Amino acid sequence: MEYKISNRLRTGAIILMILGVLGVGYGFMDAYSVNEDNITEFLANEDHHGDEHATESHGEEHNVSAAHAEEGHADDAHGAEAEAEGHEMTHEEHVLHQLHNRPYAALYVAAFFFFMISLGVLAFYAIQYAAQAGWSPVLFRVMEGITSYVLPGGVLVLLIAFFADSHIFIWMDENVVAHDAIIQNKSGWLDKTWFMIRGLIFLGGWSAYRHFSRKFSVAQDLADVNDNSNFKKNFRISAAFLVFYIYTESIMSWDWIMSVDPHWFSTLFGWYVFASMFVSGITVIALITIFLKSKGLLPFVNDSHIHDLAKFMFGISIFWTYLWFSQFMLIWYANIPEEVTYFVTRIEDYNLPFFGMVALNFLFPLLLLMNSDYKRIPWFVVMTGVVILFGHYLDIFNMIMPATVGDRWFIGIPEIGSVLFFGGLFMLIVFTSLGKYPLLAKGNPFMKESEHFHY
Repeated sequence: MEYKISNRLRTGAIILMILGVLGVGYGFMDAYSVNEDNITEFLANEDHHGDEHATESHGEEHNVSAAHAEEGHADDAHGAEAEAEGHEMTHEEHVLHQLHNRPYAALYVAAFFFFMISLGVLAFYAIQYAAQAGWSPVLFRVMEGITSYVLPGGVLVLLIAFFADSHIFIWMDENVVAHDAIIQNKSGWLDKTWFMIRGLIFLGGWSAYRHFSRKFSVAQDLADVNDNSNFKKNFRISAAFLVFYIYTESIMSWDWIMSVDPHWFSTLFGWYVFASMFVSGITVIALITIFLKSKGLLPFVNDSHIHDLAKFMFGISIFWTYLWFSQFMLIWYANIPEEVTYFVTRIEDYNLPFFGMVALNFLFPLLLLMNSDYKRIPWFVVMTGVVILFGHYLDIFNMIMPATVGDRWFIGIPEIGSVLFFGGLFMLIVFTSLGKYPLLAKGNPFMKESEHFHY
């Protein structure tokens, strides 16, 4: 039982990547078509009852934030930049920074979104081995295929962070750091070289586990019937990996996501990002499994396996909501200025994507997957999965965009182009990897239990 990526799927993935490159290229050209010479004319041509009114009001908020920044209480990165330049940033300069940041931020959001899917699957895969789960071995090859994106996806995230520099991470601007006491106190950690080294260590550890786990899994298929040595090796390295993962995923979420707002922090943030990547990863396992079954493959995957995946989608969506509410409610209720400004910005400037994300990530999975029978209907699981993935894309969007583009956000060509490019690359890598080995990990000692799993 083997799978080979079809020419149609490969061609489709390449077309998505080409369209994505064109969209991203257009985004950069469009952003940099506005410069210091024509920014005033650009603002004058905007709709006086729409975007211009919004940016003017944001400019007023910015001046207030800059004043707080001098007292050490603000979170506005551009306020710090204005202070570094020795003058209050004008509205034109502020808008210009936001426009130039947008294509970098759009690229980063999409890159991290697809990377976190594969990393979430890697954690789920390790948990299955460490727990010696009996229901899931028929899905192991699907999981191994998805995790093939961890290394290339992670490298791309780091490359974008490296070249985007202060367009995403304001603390990478030396002029800002020189005039910002709060960032200076964190400079031992928020250092670009050390940031990249940490990222490479994380990526090296995750990729090493993925490599050896896949190697042992394939070797187990070729071993004698009574030889479970490779399975035992996989069990041991999976247990060790999960300890490594718990630490590195938290630090990664601080570095790659939370540090875009260097004045703000949340002690719950690592768990929050983990919940988002975990449910997104499980959702993609379900979507690819259903796709392969529709092609007549994975004959041992039955309704009970789909039902269990849908239960995880439902359960982790509730867990994500619990973490979201815990973080939001405590910060909002305490109303400490340097903490609550994070949510004030998002509620005022990102009202629709902020609360829309909560509806997509909580209400829809709750209502659609609460009924046990619906969890067994493939098209229903696919529909819910698409909603969940869009909701968690918005989650990452809400984490990155407010600190980089402010109220000048829009899901347009740069954002769609970035999603198309990384979506096409993800499809190409994952489905090519799925074709390298048989889709059934027949040597797994729990395979018979998995094949006859019914719930």
